[in-house]
Amino acid sequence: MDRVDIIGLLEALKDVMGENRDYLIALDSVVGDGDLGLTMSNGFKAAYQAVAETEEQDIGKILYGAGKAMGSAVPSTMGTLMASGLMNAGKVLKGKTQINLSGLHSLFYAYMEGVMNRGKAKIGEKTFLDGLFPAVESIGESAAKGETFKEAAQAALKAAEKGFNDTATMIAVHGRAAMRGEASRNLEDPGAAVAKLMMQALLQSINYQIHRVS
Repeated sequence: MDRVDIIGLLEALKDVMGENRDYLIALDSVVGDGDLGLTMSNGFKAAYQAVAETEEQDIGKILYGAGKAMGSAVPSTMGTLMASGLMNAGKVLKGKTQINLSGLHSLFYAYMEGVMNRGKAKIGEKTFLDGLFPAVESIGESAAKGETFKEAAQAALKAAEKGFNDTATMIAVHGRAAMRGEASRNLEDPGAAVAKLMMQALLQSINYQIHRVS
């Protein structure tokens, strides 16, 4: 993956979050204030637009710039967390103009760490992390097996979907949902849904890359 592919990933994130805006609003309305769909669609749109026309070759700088733009556009809690993920990924990949599947794993691992460090949440606390962590692990396993980007993205999406579904067995620790206590156990976490959609966007962008070079 090079700069074109990374910008393509950001475009896919913009498109997928925009297409699922109402889904995220409905999901978040049950446990939050219902603004998640707007935050994600507006935030990833700003992230993409900030770098869409750039001639920058450094993948890290592209991701950092996208994250900075997102943070300015949607300075809410979730917007800030997602922006922090992009910016941390940018720091980790600074100087890279090409990444292989191991590099993609590094990108999403750094994204996850950025979110964790900013939000102080842990895996198993019914958050975005519970959707992303299984996907990140899956990408790492795919890299170790020597799988293709497409195979890795397909497996990561399945892992994220399972992670999202599994949040319906957890008690919420953070946010408004935590006020429900035991009653929060059967609810699906909107943040984990965002992670699932991110993997959907990853697969979509990789399918486009394959079509572009074929």
